[in-house]
Amino acid sequence: MRSRKPTPQTIAFGIELARLREDAGLSRLELANRIPVTRSYVGQVENGATRCTREFATELDKALQSGSDMANAWDDLLKSSRYPPWFADYPLAEGTASLLRAFETMFVYGLFQTPAYIRALLVDDTAIEGRLRRQEVLKRENPPMLSIVLLEHVLWTCMGGAEVMKEQCEHLLAVSEWSNVTLQVAPTGYYRGLEGPFNLATQPSGDELLHMPAASGGLTTNDQEDILHIVGAFSALQARVLSVDDSRESLRKAVVRWT
Repeated sequence: MRSRKPTPQTIAFGIELARLREDAGLSRLELANRIPVTRSYVGQVENGATRCTREFATELDKALQSGSDMANAWDDLLKSSRYPPWFADYPLAEGTASLLRAFETMFVYGLFQTPAYIRALLVDDTAIEGRLRRQEVLKRENPPMLSIVLLEHVLWTCMGGAEVMKEQCEHLLAVSEWSNVTLQVAPTGYYRGLEGPFNLATQPSGDELLHMPAASGGLTTNDQEDILHIVGAFSALQARVLSVDDSRESLRKAVVRWT
């Protein structure tokens, strides 16, 4: 159990621990006594000053009666191969969000990808498991609202073969009927203010985290100026793309195209 300078990953892990502990109505001392460790060690983990072991994360789950939440958080944040450093804190924000917005220009939106599409896109088993785990947010008792725009090019980019793409487009068509989903297709073109894809997670508290992937790494930020720019550009984008009904028709054509 090493102490070290806090990193974005250990800080995000600590925030998740503090949230679950407070939801359980426990003080740091009460949680420490259940494991048992010292109160100060729990504080170090919550402050991001310590990178705990996965075994300790599973002990936290037992003490908090939180299923596998902390073990999953350890896999997602502290196991270095799971997510690159510039992305590591976004999956936690995504998992607790009340509203998710995204613009995808190259691939199907991650939470809407079928297992076969994921396996065609990702080669690492750990990454595949992580992607599938992220999709569990859609199965929550109160799932988030989702407002997603896919560039039309995404539907015509073959991943894994025609059969995989047909199944994927059929799944998108089914998802578009969900009451908590607004799914639109954007004709290929230039959309002012959006230089590439993005993911934006809004929490019930109103807090927001923005992730913008890039070939050189990417950016995950809660900077309000960046977020306001993206929100404004996304609103303008939605006004210009296909309506929900027309987007479904575009998806039906894609299903036929891949049949």
